[in-house]
Amino acid sequence: MTNLSRNIDVKEQRLKTVEGKAVHGDVIVKPLISGDQMTLLEIQYAPGAGAEVHVHQHESLAYVVKGKVKMTVGKEVYLLSAGDVCRHPHGIPHSVEGVEEAVVVEIKSPAQPIEKFLGTSEK
Repeated sequence: MTNLSRNIDVKEQRLKTVEGKAVHGDVIVKPLISGDQMTLLEIQYAPGAGAEVHVHQHESLAYVVKGKVKMTVGKEVYLLSAGDVCRHPHGIPHSVEGVEEAVVVEIKSPAQPIEKFLGTSEK
């Protein structure tokens, strides 16, 4: 397991599905690094692009680096801008959609292979 990852060295992957649910529009993911207990992803959302409502068997913390996204967690809907953070609890239905070009960094715990919950193809 590595202790260092450089963003420039990580290949972008086009997101096709999340937990078997379709992704619409242009969503790009970079699996930056994984540890024993967590995984860190950078996700780029085009306006209107996002993941349908889905459920993970892990918890996620999503931090908006730039742009705006709409996140739905259970029955709550949030509009997040740069600097905002949202929690997606284990087992709770949620979705994410780009309102404008956005970059979101997600921490997922416990760590698991990205292929387990994301369907991707090389960009």
